[in-house]
Amino acid sequence: MLPCLSKRLFGVDCIGCGMQRSVVLLLKGEFMAAFYMYPAIYPLLTLLVFISFNFFVQFKNDWVIKMSLMIITALTMIVSYIIK
Repeated sequence: MLPCLSKRLFGVDCIGCGMQRSVVLLLKGEFMAAFYMYPAIYPLLTLLVFISFNFFVQFKNDWVIKMSLMIITALTMIVSYIIK
């Protein structure tokens, strides 16, 4: 695993701390543990899947869906960071 630079330099968790370990847990099939490690993993994956799918198939109001998913992902990251 790559070390967190902000944690190493400043001793403070960054907003993305736990994402790598969460992806590894997802690949192992431990879905609840991945969520507890980094709660924004599922909105982030949903956003990435939608953007990838939208690259091939265009929708009428796809920007609304993208912006909504981005806001949900950002809010989830911020709230989980504050709680942590």
